[in-house]
Amino acid sequence: MKTRYTKLKNLGMTSVLSLLLASCAQTHPVAQALASTKAGVTTAGADSPIKELPEGLQRLPMPQVAPPVNRKTPATVKVELETRSVKALLADGVAYEFWTYNGTVPGPMIRIRQGDTVELTLKNSLDSPVSHSIDSHAVTGPGGGAMVTQTPPGETSMFRFKALTPGVYIYHCGTPMIPYHIARGMYGLMVVEPPNGWPKVDREFYVVQGDFYLTDNPTEHGLHDASVEKMLKETPDYIVFNGSVGAMSKDNPLRANVGEKARFFFGVAGPNTTSSVHLIGEVFDKIHPEGALETLSNVQTHHVPAGGAAILDFHLDVPGMYILVDHSLARLQKGAAGFLQVEGPENPKVFQPLLIGSGKGGGH
Repeated sequence: MKTRYTKLKNLGMTSVLSLLLASCAQTHPVAQALASTKAGVTTAGADSPIKELPEGLQRLPMPQVAPPVNRKTPATVKVELETRSVKALLADGVAYEFWTYNGTVPGPMIRIRQGDTVELTLKNSLDSPVSHSIDSHAVTGPGGGAMVTQTPPGETSMFRFKALTPGVYIYHCGTPMIPYHIARGMYGLMVVEPPNGWPKVDREFYVVQGDFYLTDNPTEHGLHDASVEKMLKETPDYIVFNGSVGAMSKDNPLRANVGEKARFFFGVAGPNTTSSVHLIGEVFDKIHPEGALETLSNVQTHHVPAGGAAILDFHLDVPGMYILVDHSLARLQKGAAGFLQVEGPENPKVFQPLLIGSGKGGGH
């Protein structure tokens, strides 16, 4: 027994949860087909050709968590966003033309204080294929700002608003066809802190879930376009965290330490799917639904609607690899998984393996 436990520890205590995701990937038809297809090979029909995969494409960079405001009085805050079209990987071998705010999906976390006056400037890059705008759910005013920011390529718009209500709010493009722009990646979170800020934690993470629809066969390598038909039928090919399958992979996980209090600023952009967000092996100690001042305690799985968000707080007691999932678990097969690596001393009072099973698999 001790030998088998030691062997598992020598593998980095990641084996069981890694096998969970690996098992899903092995049975996922998209993953199977991609594994058996050479990069650059395209077999789509003539009516819907897939462009050859451009060389050197990477996943989009991960957006950073904005630091706490740490101000006791309101201020005027200037925010600048630029809408850009970026070709990047949605999954291994699968490229996609994202429409972005500042080149990431989600766009930058905008963090302000209740009572702040915000001057928001939106620039649409000259090489953008279409007009763009911004609708922030934190804005009190026509279209959340979208009515005054319909911005053609190469032009700039600007408006001012007062942050009246604390919370965690989705922002997204409000240019018709709105769900199509969201399905291209045009969304992010605007965090409005209450006057005294949110309760302090040791570590914060920024994660937004989105669903993606490909015009072509998603099993084929190459550069894909977005499908209006699949979007309207609400049949996504991918449902992912932070813009791509594996954005928070086991090789590039979020990181924290035993003993820390951690927090997810978690949003769901949609345009269609909701999320039953769950961190395998943890319980959320406190949840602020939609960033409400009122909290829920000791929650295993929290429902976040499309166009909604939440603050999810938890304490880390045991080291190891944890997986953030949408507990509508078929979506794990479409990419809705992210890893959190927790380092630190073992805690046998809380969790202690006694006899390690020899089978392959994991908790969900």
